Amino acid sequence: MSTDVMIYADDLTKRFGSLRALDRIRFEVSRGEVVGFLGPNGAGKSTTMRILTCFISPSDGTAKVHGHDVFDEPLEVRRKIGYLPQRAPLYQDMLVWDYLRFVADMRGLDPTTFKSRMRKIVEVCGLAQVLGMDINTLSHGYRQRVGLGQALLHDPPILILDEPTSDLDPNEKAEVIRYIKEIGKERTILLSTHNLAEVETACARAIIISKGRIVADGPLDEIRARSGKIRYTLSVSEQTAERGKAPSVAEVQSALRALAGVRGVNELPTDEKAHAFELAGDQDGDLRSDLFRLVVSKGWTLLELRRDSQTLEDVFRDLTKGDERRDRRLGRDADDDGEAADKKDTPERSESPKEVAASGG
Repeated sequence: MSTDVMIYADDLTKRFGSLRALDRIRFEVSRGEVVGFLGPNGAGKSTTMRILTCFISPSDGTAKVHGHDVFDEPLEVRRKIGYLPQRAPLYQDMLVWDYLRFVADMRGLDPTTFKSRMRKIVEVCGLAQVLGMDINTLSHGYRQRVGLGQALLHDPPILILDEPTSDLDPNEKAEVIRYIKEIGKERTILLSTHNLAEVETACARAIIISKGRIVADGPLDEIRARSGKIRYTLSVSEQTAERGKAPSVAEVQSALRALAGVRGVNELPTDEKAHAFELAGDQDGDLRSDLFRLVVSKGWTLLELRRDSQTLEDVFRDLTKGDERRDRRLGRDADDDGEAADKKDTPERSESPKEVAASGG
């Protein structure tokens, strides 16, 4: 294994009784990468992160962090990582400064190092105004900042962040993602989130997991291209056409579906003055000329015509739609992993603030 590989998983498997939460997953994260770790609820994201952070052990396979095996060398692993669980387990009755000093003591930092690190933490996480406040008085956003601060306090080379923007308002989410981009310039980061826009903002690569298996791994552009489709957005005026009456939704939709090369047509919500549609076409084709000629031939007024690659969200839905079908079935096969949905990402025990902070040193 290369010395540049910071996170390594090979045939990683986790079973809860007869239920398989992870099924022989394999991936690597190299030094300096910021990687989005994506999947539906119950897909195995948090289970993977809890294995990598030594809170639960794998049933089979190998996981290494900074070259250290999570089973054989858990204390060394914890020294090399900063971990922010989905909801940071903070001591609510402590002042922010006192809590971070407690974390520093757990990490074995001397007072001089603690003060030096705190200057950076306060700057990066924006904690200057709340250091003397009780944690239980803080907003969700500031609590997440404190949680991120504890993960960064010992200056780890690797960060593992599980849903760091959950329960935050849009402004707070934007701030946390900005912090992640800033600190990601110097560290390796594995970021789990349901917000695909955050991945597109902060990450150059994504790993998508579904039903305990990796279904995509690579640069975002390559993942978007996997569908083999191009998306078009077309909008025509709902007002009276040049020749005859105003077009109806059904009329426009029928004409678009009849056009060669169109693989699908969906109506988009819009105001009462326009009809808007999303169309799918082949990756190696370009339907804009044909669409334009169609609109002109009908005498309609073209308001918008745009060609885009499939979004990451589109590809994500295509790759993980089996999870949605599984969750909506009334009956389950005996060998189906569907019953694991509520158990897959449930740890064998809850993380406490002390456990998250502890290095074992």
